[in-house]
Amino acid sequence: MARLPRSRLWMCAVAALLAASVSPFATAALYKWVDANGRVVYSDQPPTGVKSELVGAAAPPANPDALKDLANKDAELKKRQSDRAEEANKSAKARTEAQKLATFCTQARTQASGMRRTDIAMYRLNEKGERVPMDEAARKAEADRLDAMVKEHKCPPA
Repeated sequence: MARLPRSRLWMCAVAALLAASVSPFATAALYKWVDANGRVVYSDQPPTGVKSELVGAAAPPANPDALKDLANKDAELKKRQSDRAEEANKSAKARTEAQKLATFCTQARTQASGMRRTDIAMYRLNEKGERVPMDEAARKAEADRLDAMVKEHKCPPA
């Protein structure tokens, strides 16, 4: 039997190790030892009377519920993503509503304070579209109506 050069023998050993560790069908353990001629030997059976080293262990048994577990994890991930998106939408709606309320409150307070000023003439449009000056009672009634709206909408203090 022809003896292989040491570098080629080394490449064969590495290839055998790689094939055994990469192969999905590798289910047996792999043993390594040096024989009487000084050559490195790999086998799935341990030698008798020679010190050997366990190189590749047996593959763990397949999980029969792996597909179900993966599907459950995927469903949980999608649920968390959906919950986050829903929460983000709720937050965006709440911010929009808060901005609308702040704008409303500011406008109502500004109009109410304008109605209370006596140095400015206030007008209303009549049914013909003509400007009609507001008297003091109408201005007070409009300011009171605006104040009631501010209270009704629970506007924060200015």
